[in-house]
Amino acid sequence: MDPALVELLACPACHAPVRPVGDRLVCSACGLRFPVRDGIPVMLLEEAEPPEGET
Repeated sequence: MDPALVELLACPACHAPVRPVGDRLVCSACGLRFPVRDGIPVMLLEEAEPPEGET
């Protein structure tokens, strides 16, 4: 994923920056994980996964 694009994105829940981790974008503050499908980040709360270790 283009690093310049990632810099423009923010978590829709808490507005903190996100960072790429594997095939996901992870919020640096709340830990929500957003999928990246076909190179396109899906920044919808309905598609977000809870932080690792939480259910």
